[in-house]
Amino acid sequence: MDQRTPLAPQPPAPAQHEGGSTILSLICTALWVICHFVSGFIQQIAELLAPFLLIAGVVWAAVPSLTGALTRSTAAADPQARDAISNAAAAIPHEIVLGGHVLSATSLICDGIGLMAVAAAASTLTALAARNM
Repeated sequence: MDQRTPLAPQPPAPAQHEGGSTILSLICTALWVICHFVSGFIQQIAELLAPFLLIAGVVWAAVPSLTGALTRSTAAADPQARDAISNAAAAIPHEIVLGGHVLSATSLICDGIGLMAVAAAASTLTALAARNM
């Protein structure tokens, strides 16, 4: 059983911040600050771009199927409108090569989900860095 009381005098704690450990403490704090900044920045960028990529990918995937349905519904009504809609549907590319990176509707959706995962990981790292600072 512990015989100490809250008001009992406590033995002096050894000095933890002596010459070398103060510099080490400053270096550790500086590293956590840099880690906090970088992870917060990455989180902000990922949270900004993820919804854009998801919406762009879903719209890009939906437009060809919607124009196909519109073409089928207008086929009996007006052949000239059907031709115009089918030409517009054919003009929508299935993929775009931009700087050696292939962009498609599926890749945009996957990139958006990946950025959401990056934002979650950066949020976790930011919380960890904030706790350790």
